[in-house]
Amino acid sequence: MPPVPPSPPHQSRIVCYHQTHYHNGKFVSILPLLEPECGVTHVIVAAIHLNESPTDITLNDDPYNAPKHEPLWKECKQLQASGVKILGMLGGAAKGSYARLDGPTDRFEAFYGPLKVMIEYAGLDGLDLDVEEPMSLPGVIRLIDRLKHDFGQEFIITLAPVATGLQLFRPHLSGFSYFDLEKAFGKYISWYNTQFYCGWGNMTNLADYEKILTCGWDPKKVVVGVVTNPGNGAGWVPDDVLCDTLSEMRDKDPENFGGVMGWEYFNSMTTSDPEEGPWAWSRLMTLIVRPHVLSE
Repeated sequence: MPPVPPSPPHQSRIVCYHQTHYHNGKFVSILPLLEPECGVTHVIVAAIHLNESPTDITLNDDPYNAPKHEPLWKECKQLQASGVKILGMLGGAAKGSYARLDGPTDRFEAFYGPLKVMIEYAGLDGLDLDVEEPMSLPGVIRLIDRLKHDFGQEFIITLAPVATGLQLFRPHLSGFSYFDLEKAFGKYISWYNTQFYCGWGNMTNLADYEKILTCGWDPKKVVVGVVTNPGNGAGWVPDDVLCDTLSEMRDKDPENFGGVMGWEYFNSMTTSDPEEGPWAWSRLMTLIVRPHVLSE
């Protein structure tokens, strides 16, 4: 494994997951995120699935190179040209991808090779490993190791645990211990998109976030995940409460606050103007998390 380059100065992140690429028959554009006041740093395109045949890789329900996805990949390149990093999300609620990458070496190689081709096709800046099924610690380490080897140290690796996954002796979805993973391979993991919703965490106050920090996690690596619309999962929090909680988190250690991520982009809303486009959520988060962007 090549040496890890020095980390650039930390900046709090605003991360948007983008899974619903078409809504009511219309393509959902992410180009509004290029507006300066949005302040988005990373967009994670979801969800990549490894299916029964190694060469059958889909983005949601269709092949990743299907014509319907051409507008998406074109827009991703436009965001990248403006400095926004584009990651792909592997896995999620639909199980099977990680079972196929775990276990015997020959099976790993069979499924990893086409995944590598897909990452190259899309020109991704990184991969978000959303492991919501059992996977071994050696299995996830092998995957991260290979990704870094093949794509270089600048390639971004993130994971997406539920909030209890970063708390000691709490149930979660991934099988392996995030504590053990961080100890063994944390230097190759940029941050954790931590799900504080669907019963795994609460964003009405700091309690669950402080439990994570008390366990020794670096706040720079904990990106606080929320749902951006009541329809996207249990645990949606109105603007005023969410902004108060995020402000308290930021003020605890403003130089090291990890940032915020939202699931998901297409129907993101704000309480103050629920009919405005989904970019309004990112603009609101910028006011709280990256206010310096608005003065540049």
